[in-house]
Amino acid sequence: MKLKKLSMLTVLALSQVATAVPVSAQEAATSTAQQVVAQEVYGVNKTAEEGQNAPQTRVTKQETENKVATESVEPATEKETATDSKTWKAASITEETEPTPSTESATGVTKSTNETTVTNEKTDEVTGEVTGEVTATPNVKTAPSEESAESKPATNAAKTATPTDLVLYFNSTKMEQGGVTYNAPQPMQVKKGVSYVPIRALVDRVGYKVSYDKKTKETVIVSGANELRFKTDSSKYTVNGVTKTMKGTSYQTKNTFMVPLTAITAALDIKYKVDNIGKKVIMDLATKPVAKFTIQPGEIMAGQTVVTYSTDSSSPQGLSIVDERWEGKQEVFASAGKYDVSYSVQDSNGTWSDPYTVTIEVKQPNLPPVAMFTTDKEEYKMGELITITDQSTDDGKIVKHDWNNNAYAFFTPGPKNISLTVTDDSGQTATFEKTIVVTSETLYSQDEFNRMFLPAGEKFVFDGSAVPTWSKVPYTFSDEPSTLIRSNSPETVNSEGIVYQETAAGNTRFMIHHVNNTGKNVKMYVVATNTSFTEATIKTENLGFAGPSPIATAAGKSSVERYFESMQDGSKRSSITLAPGESKLVMTELSKSVMKQGGVISLFSDMSSDYSIQYDVIMIDEKLDPLTVLEKLPILDRDGVHNRGTYPNSTRVIRYSEPVGATSMRLALGDNQDDPNLAGMDPMLGVEASNSGNFGVLYKITLDRVAPNTLISFNPRGGKYSGYAMVNGDITAIYSKGQVSAPNEQAVLYRTGDYEQKVEILLTAAPGSNLPVNLLFTQMQKK
Repeated sequence: MKLKKLSMLTVLALSQVATAVPVSAQEAATSTAQQVVAQEVYGVNKTAEEGQNAPQTRVTKQETENKVATESVEPATEKETATDSKTWKAASITEETEPTPSTESATGVTKSTNETTVTNEKTDEVTGEVTGEVTATPNVKTAPSEESAESKPATNAAKTATPTDLVLYFNSTKMEQGGVTYNAPQPMQVKKGVSYVPIRALVDRVGYKVSYDKKTKETVIVSGANELRFKTDSSKYTVNGVTKTMKGTSYQTKNTFMVPLTAITAALDIKYKVDNIGKKVIMDLATKPVAKFTIQPGEIMAGQTVVTYSTDSSSPQGLSIVDERWEGKQEVFASAGKYDVSYSVQDSNGTWSDPYTVTIEVKQPNLPPVAMFTTDKEEYKMGELITITDQSTDDGKIVKHDWNNNAYAFFTPGPKNISLTVTDDSGQTATFEKTIVVTSETLYSQDEFNRMFLPAGEKFVFDGSAVPTWSKVPYTFSDEPSTLIRSNSPETVNSEGIVYQETAAGNTRFMIHHVNNTGKNVKMYVVATNTSFTEATIKTENLGFAGPSPIATAAGKSSVERYFESMQDGSKRSSITLAPGESKLVMTELSKSVMKQGGVISLFSDMSSDYSIQYDVIMIDEKLDPLTVLEKLPILDRDGVHNRGTYPNSTRVIRYSEPVGATSMRLALGDNQDDPNLAGMDPMLGVEASNSGNFGVLYKITLDRVAPNTLISFNPRGGKYSGYAMVNGDITAIYSKGQVSAPNEQAVLYRTGDYEQKVEILLTAAPGSNLPVNLLFTQMQKK
């Protein structure tokens, strides 16, 4: 009874295929395929064969190794047999006549039986798997693909395989490649609309490596740098560790591992086409070789540079490269401009690569720079200002100026030779010289000239011994609330540990200045921990960081400059939140660079927090995680020379509203007299501390009435000094070329004009420099 029911279903399905497959398709099948199919069909249901007329029999033989005929003999129960019969009908229509039949044919099929209705319902599932270029007869539409966007219009002719193609036949073990026929252990099968292939047979033909991972129980396919992993009874697989989903579930049948065809083609980017006339899938295995080349040197000059081309081509299939071709290749490019050079290679299969193109920029040959300057006059008096204008040019960029004898004025008579040598970005140089004449007539003395004409940021020598006798500016001051954390001892750090630890809230200023003497590479961090029971916010307003540098004064000077720059542009403003008990890194500029042995860092920062924050300033090995090792670090002792401490009220406001500058006067800072040291505590030792020199204090100085023709200059009194100030909003170097020495040098900060003027100065002592200092106010000679 089972066999009879199966025979009836077979006849019904074959009649549907006869409706969908045109005569041209029938005639295209080979006699060998007809015999194989006939034997399989007849073996299942000989009665059905005898009951069909001649055209139906011919169509049956045309069904090249029909899958369902094979599967129909496998069910063990009547229910399973009926189900497989439905699946068989769906597969036969989809695989052999992939496009939906014309309206008339479809209508005829639908009216046949209830099982035919099931076939039409399943057709959508099956057509979702069969994708690519479909070859079919006219008046047939191709169902849209779910997995590929490469479906193309149907054509009348069957697709012809090339020597590099691998051909798989519907429901058959037969595979063809390069004119050779191979047999797989199991045929290509369709289950629930998904085409399955025996993985090892397919991979062997494609030329990839296949193995079994006993540990993970996965079948592994390796193609070049790509690795695919499949598991039995799973709809998931991985490509280079990334999990993908297949249309169907892999399975084992008769010791053969079957996977969805599209899982392999999609993962390995194998293009394929479906030929419904020939009932086959054609996989394009042609892999193009890869062309590549580089050129030397990096800079190419027209008419001069010999270009060297170095090729680096390869074949993913390991084939030898047998030919090459160039376009636009030249050893020497005669003219400047952009040139496209393309390179292609051919492998031993005759396949050409895509062109590899490099755009070469050919420059004009570098010309040496032209050194040139002018003076505003040819003849000058002694003490007369000489205005020199640089007019040097280059076809690229001038990177260096070397002046000789370019004084602002001369104070001895006679001819004076001035020279300039410029260097461009290609290393070529040029020199220009000019001679001026200085007469014996004096316009200004050297001291008068220096006070009147030296630019801000320049220094000059004077007799500093008289400065202590000058009148002091009798200023008073007030302090703004801002807690200063001065981490400067041990200044030279000999071992890893915590160099400062403090808890603060509200406005907080940091001054951090340390030298690495641990004998290894380290980093410094500031760890902020919220010690409250409420979420806390930390805001950064201003920040200047410099280093690591081998020179302490250079790091200190640059950190002050960048601190003032952040006030001008607001570039360092930021905010973070900390949950109760949470720790985060702050002022991360500090830890961006590795400190080598002898390296110096310097940092200024203004921050604020709404709740108490514990700050730990640490120095540790460059490879360690600060948040992990913090609790294990020791607190380092101070060095007994330099200062550390927590000091309140670290912004000092000085305002003087009386006239200043009509006579020589001085304003002393950091002297612990007019400007007393801040008093505070060393929190790690629990002892009192005095902020010697008031390093870290920000001075806000306002002079409401500075007399006309007044020079404001900077005179160190405690030793060498190198730093910056901000005067009326402009950042000014104390001395642009280095340090100012005490007590007989002064640096120009500012000059008033012909009228009384208000002057505002921001100043903070640069780490590495020496205090105290004086601001000097002196009258200039009238012009």
